[in-house]
Amino acid sequence: MPVEDGIIVCAQGVLYVVATPIGNVGDLSPRARETLAAVDLIAAEDTRHTGQLLRRLGIERPLQSLHEHNERERVAGLVERLHQGARIALVTDAGTPLVSDPGFLLVRAARARGIAVLPIPGPCAAIAALSVAGIAADRFSFEGFLPARRTERRERLAILAAEARTMVFYEAPHRIHALLADLAECFGAGREAAIARELTKAHETHYSGPLGELVSRLADDADLARGELVLVVAGVASRPAAEADDAAMLDRVLVPLLGALPVSQAADLAAEIAGAKRNRAYARALELTRERDA
Repeated sequence: MPVEDGIIVCAQGVLYVVATPIGNVGDLSPRARETLAAVDLIAAEDTRHTGQLLRRLGIERPLQSLHEHNERERVAGLVERLHQGARIALVTDAGTPLVSDPGFLLVRAARARGIAVLPIPGPCAAIAALSVAGIAADRFSFEGFLPARRTERRERLAILAAEARTMVFYEAPHRIHALLADLAECFGAGREAAIARELTKAHETHYSGPLGELVSRLADDADLARGELVLVVAGVASRPAAEADDAAMLDRVLVPLLGALPVSQAADLAAEIAGAKRNRAYARALELTRERDA
């Protein structure tokens, strides 16, 4: 694709998904700045907020709002402009668009129309918090904002209680106490967690410890419930050694049986020999078959 003013140009236009600072304007990349200065239109979650950023950067570009309440009705018009060759930047108020922010419908519609959608990567509060939490980050689940209603939130947490991966949550200051209390009850007060508050801003603060300790600390530290919050929670501990031994035994029985019997029969027999549940043996038999045939 040809390049003009440092950004890609093509006949059908390009949608740039541009990450913007989550607090410190110095985190805006030179490439993001060049893109914002060169596009034909900026689709912004809040035009007033983005307008302030552009003024600080000395950039003047047309703005159009694109937020959760109007995205569906505005997608068609934006995609048509892209189809006619416009270069459009999609931004959110802070961080990377689509990560608990608007933009999914526009990106999906543009891709379906065959329009190039390119990332201009940069700040993301979830990744920033995860990187300094001191909790395993090799595998994690981004959960964003949980339901505001207590019953629905606790139903979701009951499902997540068995999640082995580290979990990352966003929460509003006025709900952090309720979320921490529910987490401590559903996950256990001893589960390791960390809170990042006001990331990259003047009052950035980090807290860490067991969930029960964080609940108590919230009662003594009013600042913890102020500003933008990211909560990182450890997944469940690794399986006990005895359970791991049982899994190894099931594999030792299943492997030869799968070489001679259909999956269902092998699973039934292996479950009986290894003393495992039939549904667990069947699921593992399917995994081993896929691995063998891959």
